[in-house]
Amino acid sequence: MVKTIIIEQHGGPEQFKLVDREVGGPGPGQVRIRHHACGLNFIDVYQRSGLYPMQLPHAMGMEGAGVIEAVGEGVKHLKPGDRAAYASMPPGAYCEARVMPAAQVCPLPDGLSFEQGAAMMLKGMTVEYLFHRTTPIQKGDSVLFHAAAGGVGLMACQWARSEGIRLIGTAGSDEKCQLALDHGAEACINYRSPDWVAQVRALTGGKGVDVVMDAVGKDTFDGSLDCLRPLGMLISFGNASGPVPPFNLATLAAKGSLKVTRPTLFTHIADHETCQAMARHLFDKVSSGAVEITIEQKFPLAQVADAHRALEGRKTTGQTVITVG
Repeated sequence: MVKTIIIEQHGGPEQFKLVDREVGGPGPGQVRIRHHACGLNFIDVYQRSGLYPMQLPHAMGMEGAGVIEAVGEGVKHLKPGDRAAYASMPPGAYCEARVMPAAQVCPLPDGLSFEQGAAMMLKGMTVEYLFHRTTPIQKGDSVLFHAAAGGVGLMACQWARSEGIRLIGTAGSDEKCQLALDHGAEACINYRSPDWVAQVRALTGGKGVDVVMDAVGKDTFDGSLDCLRPLGMLISFGNASGPVPPFNLATLAAKGSLKVTRPTLFTHIADHETCQAMARHLFDKVSSGAVEITIEQKFPLAQVADAHRALEGRKTTGQTVITVG
């Protein structure tokens, strides 16, 4: 029996329940992993609230790191005793141990801690696909990144700096703007300022940026379009302020033949080999020191509700992990 966080209905953090569940052995293509730490991400909030509905009751959490206890038939890239980390469907990472599909579980290099592994996988592989698998971005290109002081944002600031990409960030306070600057953003704008779009335009000599990476959603979508150069790309990859409402496609033509995409990490990592390659790229960035995993908040498993309240209240910076055991 292992302790596991579940929800029985959608709603606020008060819906979390800590229960004991039995964990059996892995079937074909599966592993059993004993967690040391789990990650905290906005997708967890979306699933808990019902924005991304799930069949209930359901265990929660998308990201974890620990030690492989057993492998099922056909699993070749992992063996018992291996250190491993993952970001993967289905939810269920908020627990002491679980059985899960092996394809998206990745060997964790010895030089990286379990807490780093739990904190980096979902956010780090998101940054990897944003910069390398969505639209061509070259050295010297300009990127506007919203919520640049968040977990994904601070990794994106460092990733951009390591590749010579000009990143302009936005954040919700002057303190958070400074944090983004400290991590490699060339400039950072307080998006609570009513003229943040004009400030982005001024920083690009009136031309606009090549790419906008926007996980905020409803509150920034229109402004993001106005920050793009002609033929620029808006990558809308999250809904922290709520989902983007329907809009007229003709708007994209009027604003300069703009492009918009709504990708998800889980489409990219659905293929085993692609997932493993993305993870290796991420591990290389972190192991080299180009990207530092800064864990600013830790919550024990029994206090997952408090972790969610902090995340939704914009009271977190960097990475947050759930400690197990």
